[in-house]
Amino acid sequence: MATYIYTYASYEDERSLRALEMRSLLGNESHTSILESSVKIDPSRSPFIKERIAVIFEEESYHKLLEKAATLQIGETFKVMYVKIGSVEETFEKRRAIEREVGLHINGVADIRQPQRLFGVMNINGRWIFGDYVESESVWYQHQQKPHQYSTALSTRVARAVVNIAIPDPAGLKAIDPCCGIGTVLVEALSMGIDIVGSDNNPVILAGTRENIAHFGYSCEVKFEDMRNITKHYDVAIIDFPYNLCSVISPEVQLEMLQSARRFADKVIVVTVEHVDEILLEAGFVIVDRAIAKKGVFIREVIVAVGPVLRD
Repeated sequence: MATYIYTYASYEDERSLRALEMRSLLGNESHTSILESSVKIDPSRSPFIKERIAVIFEEESYHKLLEKAATLQIGETFKVMYVKIGSVEETFEKRRAIEREVGLHINGVADIRQPQRLFGVMNINGRWIFGDYVESESVWYQHQQKPHQYSTALSTRVARAVVNIAIPDPAGLKAIDPCCGIGTVLVEALSMGIDIVGSDNNPVILAGTRENIAHFGYSCEVKFEDMRNITKHYDVAIIDFPYNLCSVISPEVQLEMLQSARRFADKVIVVTVEHVDEILLEAGFVIVDRAIAKKGVFIREVIVAVGPVLRD
């Protein structure tokens, strides 16, 4: 079975959300900056993943790693990169020396400027790892520069993590954001090739939502519709409950919204600043996982819930 090693970076306030994304995407979590998994994902999907190594071999000593590297025949130009982990690491000069030495042992043509293939080498508690290397691109960061902003919208970083939690494997799934607002979640989902539509009961905002989506070259259906009137079925719904002085939602309306979601979606991810456990349970959902997303003193809950779909 293939092994993939992911390196992570996050702020202290993001650890709970990062752990939930890890469990959702990779089936496990880590309290360190690395995670090993048999699951292969594009590292650019996550706002927390820095890079991925697909392990070709691992050895107990650096000398044995060099011997193994000498058995490789590489038909493409390549470059070797030393992957830093943790706070105690080799010096810059030592890392460059390791890259050169490993590269010289490989049978092939090295190219440090435009290599066709990247390899990573790393030391994890005395285990020397060598494999194909992929660096993450901060796609979410590019999406911060959208034409229309909304003060209470999720950050693109949190929105991307929420999408991954909701839809770890997009194949064949149909998703909806029924309180899509300015479209932050929609943009992140569309950038990952997820089949998603959006709706909102605020018609004023939707022109900006559509413009934000088109600004990044994406497209999807965005409708003016109250989620309580949705009749189509979806595999998953991402519900970021509206919250500000102009959109206070009573518990009764929250219950109506979640009862509707239970009817049209198999799974929901609820993002909320209020405690809604009892309302979710009353609506017929089972809470299966959760996390806290913090920004200073501002706290959101991200709740994963499932329930049987009731069809007419």
